Amino acid sequence: MIKEVLVVEGKMDVVAINKAVEADCIITEGFNLLPRTIKNIKAAYEKRGIIILTDPDFAGERIRSYLTKRFPQAKHAFIPVEEATAHNDIGVEQASPDSIRKALAKVRTADWQPSNEFSATDLILNGLSGSDSASVRRGRLGALLGIGFANAKTFLRRLNNYGVTREEFEHALELLHNENK
Repeated sequence: MIKEVLVVEGKMDVVAINKAVEADCIITEGFNLLPRTIKNIKAAYEKRGIIILTDPDFAGERIRSYLTKRFPQAKHAFIPVEEATAHNDIGVEQASPDSIRKALAKVRTADWQPSNEFSATDLILNGLSGSDSASVRRGRLGALLGIGFANAKTFLRRLNNYGVTREEFEHALELLHNENK
């Protein structure tokens, strides 16, 4: 049983999560965050903590951003896009139980004081920005680090805000390099 309450977008997300782990969930019903839903999320946040597990798409990121502003110590789990896509649909409900468990094993918390460990130069030098394969590389590296897929600007912010260390970054880059051999 996961201690924290998972915040997801829809009922089918809960079905998928229940196939993977035992956890309590709160459904946002998309970006239609009703006052009672916010009240329930706040109660869970204060009593048990929450893990935000939204779809790896624009709407999911918008919900994650909104909830992060309201609940800054929330934890975050990310399912890679390729593991959350099936039948031309993207979402937590499309992910396998194993993908859900892997995402929950790599939960991150945004730091109160973000670091400046990483810069745009790190992204460029490692092929994560400014190259034809940058988007794909960010997606794979985001999956390895548990920070999800994002454009270069958001990816850099996540590297600095979710406590990724230089050692983790270098190790993930090495794994990524070995995948491409």
